Amino acid sequence: MGNAHPTIVFGELSGKVVAFKVGLLGLGTVGTGTVQLLQDRAGRHSLMQELEIYRVGVRSLDKPRAVNLPDGILTTDLQAIVSDPEVEIVVEVLGGLEPARSLIMEAIAHHKHVVTANKAVIARYGNEIFDAANAAGVYVMLEAAVGGGIPVIQPLKQTLGVNRIHAITGIVNGTTNYILTRMQAEGSSFDDVLADAQKLGYAEADPTADVDGLDAGDKIAILASLAYGGRIKLPDVYCEGIRQVSQTDIAYAQKLGFTIKLLAIAQRETPSASSAPSAPLLSVRVHPTLIPQSHPLASIHGVYNAILVEAEPLGQVMFFGPGAGAGATASAVVSDILNVAAVLKTGHLETESASLHPLLACTHQDYCAIAPMSELVTRFYARFLTKDHPGVIGKLGTCFGSHGVSLESVVQTGIHKHLAEIVVVTHNVREGDFHQALAEIRQLEAIDSIPSILRVLEEGSGE
Repeated sequence: MGNAHPTIVFGELSGKVVAFKVGLLGLGTVGTGTVQLLQDRAGRHSLMQELEIYRVGVRSLDKPRAVNLPDGILTTDLQAIVSDPEVEIVVEVLGGLEPARSLIMEAIAHHKHVVTANKAVIARYGNEIFDAANAAGVYVMLEAAVGGGIPVIQPLKQTLGVNRIHAITGIVNGTTNYILTRMQAEGSSFDDVLADAQKLGYAEADPTADVDGLDAGDKIAILASLAYGGRIKLPDVYCEGIRQVSQTDIAYAQKLGFTIKLLAIAQRETPSASSAPSAPLLSVRVHPTLIPQSHPLASIHGVYNAILVEAEPLGQVMFFGPGAGAGATASAVVSDILNVAAVLKTGHLETESASLHPLLACTHQDYCAIAPMSELVTRFYARFLTKDHPGVIGKLGTCFGSHGVSLESVVQTGIHKHLAEIVVVTHNVREGDFHQALAEIRQLEAIDSIPSILRVLEEGSGE
């Protein structure tokens, strides 16, 4: 087979070695889990016998490893892997934007199929990556990019493709779900739980991508693109994190029958149209949300992820499981390798006229139209600190009413430090109208501050 260095050969049929050569970029948590899974094939799909770890790219050859690989498999020359004519499938698990993006593009240019767990690269550069992949006649697979080991990418591309997707609502960031879960269970503050999460390794030293909703924004952009058959411009995705969620809000939410979760939501703004356009008007956003305690997502705790898909004619289906970790993510990575190997095994791509499998490749070219947040229709929770003036609730009601905001509930607590606390939950209202009402309310002499404004999810729906 022309190998210039040792390899791990996993399969042999009729005395002849059969192997699809894999070049692995990265041997961190996910890369190590991928190698471990490929080395432990008993009881798994028989096609795994035909996968071969050919080269593994690492930053340092001297670092201790949790896996044993023969001499010559490891290399620090990552470019040599993506350009090696022997390598058929390049697996990118480096993380970060660069050199991951450049290596993916170089692999495609050398007609390699790519498997990646990199949601940031796909969310930002998916347009150029998939254009290049389609032109080169290769696949870019990304099951591990969203939800760790939860199988959601391929179902959206295949099984659910016959449905009209009305909404995708997900808890897709384990760090923030862990923080909110502990804040609710223990009555702890955001800062205290974040510090513990960092000590336990659930949160990075710089937690910005997680707690400010950016990681979830990358993931919902990918899910929305698949669900609605159009590309998503990442700057169009509204992202709001959980830093402003206080223990006071969590306590109020519980009293009102809600729990607070950081939700990633993509929904069709015209779900009732029987002849939906190919690029529908969408709302794509990430924000902390009050959800009814009876909602399926309310029971998702800790670092777990869950993605609720609402579709016609299927109805509701929820994908739940570990959203990170070596084994979970490696499961998704190797499943993608297996999908590519299955296509290669059939010889489907060996002829010049062969086209990519339409249920595995990215086929859409147009961009989805994203509605501005001001047009979103939703319910709101707002908490006001007011001076001890008579008629404050009446004035609030007048301001809200003049902007078409109907109040579902109003709760007033006692006086503390000469300030009263008033919590309101609205009926559905256009977001732009709600914020106009708030602007007027802020001018009232009796209003000291508005510490919290959170959106409220309807029971059993995307919004």
